[in-house]
Amino acid sequence: MSITKPSSTPIYLDYAATTPVDEAVAKVMAECLTIEGNFANPASRAHLLGWRAEEAVEHARRQVAKLINADAREIVWTSGATESDNLAIKGVVEYYAGQQKRHIITSMIEHKAVLDTCRYLETKGYSVTYLQPSEKGLIEVAAVRDAIREDTLLVSLMHVNNEIGTVTNIAAIGELLRERGVLFHVDAAQSIGKLLFDVRKVSVDLVSISSHKLYGPKGIGVLYVRRSSDVHLTAQIHGGGHERGMRSGTLPTHQIVGMGQACEIAGARMADDMARLAALKNRFWEGLERLQHVRVNGCLQSSTPSILNVAFEFVEGEALLMALSDLAISTGSACNSASVEPSFVLQALGVERKLALGSLRFSFGRHTTEQCIDYALSEIGNAVQRLRAQSPEWKERHIL
Repeated sequence: MSITKPSSTPIYLDYAATTPVDEAVAKVMAECLTIEGNFANPASRAHLLGWRAEEAVEHARRQVAKLINADAREIVWTSGATESDNLAIKGVVEYYAGQQKRHIITSMIEHKAVLDTCRYLETKGYSVTYLQPSEKGLIEVAAVRDAIREDTLLVSLMHVNNEIGTVTNIAAIGELLRERGVLFHVDAAQSIGKLLFDVRKVSVDLVSISSHKLYGPKGIGVLYVRRSSDVHLTAQIHGGGHERGMRSGTLPTHQIVGMGQACEIAGARMADDMARLAALKNRFWEGLERLQHVRVNGCLQSSTPSILNVAFEFVEGEALLMALSDLAISTGSACNSASVEPSFVLQALGVERKLALGSLRFSFGRHTTEQCIDYALSEIGNAVQRLRAQSPEWKERHIL
């Protein structure tokens, strides 16, 4: 059955890659760009315009801090979660280099910003343990416990996986690590503004946050650094001593106020947004199940409402993606979207190559409606039926 397309543009189902900037966010950003607005350098403390810009930056810092229940002094501006990951991991390693703790724990399904940073540190003589996820894509507390050594300095794990949406039990892991005296870095790019994250209730030391994953602008992010005598890092960018010496560079007022506004909006509507997305995700999965020979990559029970990764048997993912030109979706992380290789995340879960190549990631957001879901289901159903009819394996098995 054909369903009318609810928009003239492709239906956007790739919110895990990025989100559109909220209109209220765009408005406050625009007010910081021109001569009539709050355009001055926040570090220019010799005149009124600089003071105003500085106050706008500090107001935004408080907005971000409120979303995660942090002290504003624990918020360090960066260019995004990739830089935050690098600053957290390299910064800690360099600061504590003299203690001879040269072991890091992460997992096989982290973002490349973490994995590539850890691989770089291996070339510098550091030892890294890459935890194997369960078949459902979960990093178990026991696996972390078993990997801890006397020389373990840092554990770096995602809160929500960007490809399959699984949620890591950071509260239990954080409690374990605090008892063992091991620092804990969490990449929360996919969870902040979507799931409750209270740094006073979970034992985390460093948290990476990305603005463009929560309806703010690209090019700005945050590293939360817990104020404690146990938590220190060495700056990776030098030149001016901005951000209390942790990250130098002229602060982009327009991006910062945009992220602050995005965080305030996210906090106000998080509960309603997530309840609505959970219903849409269930509606979508129930529709896909009717196609048969489909499966979820990951764990429906322990996952965010905003991400669903699905394997379609007897269909090649790239061919399906091309057949769905009216849908904006991906085969996995945006950082790897040009690759025709199977997702390394799915391979780590033990998903066979053919099935991994037949997998797509769908992610939902504020502008996703029931009409979007129903149209997507109609398009996917038609495309899968057409592609399976062309599959020799499908024909050989006489699956009708």
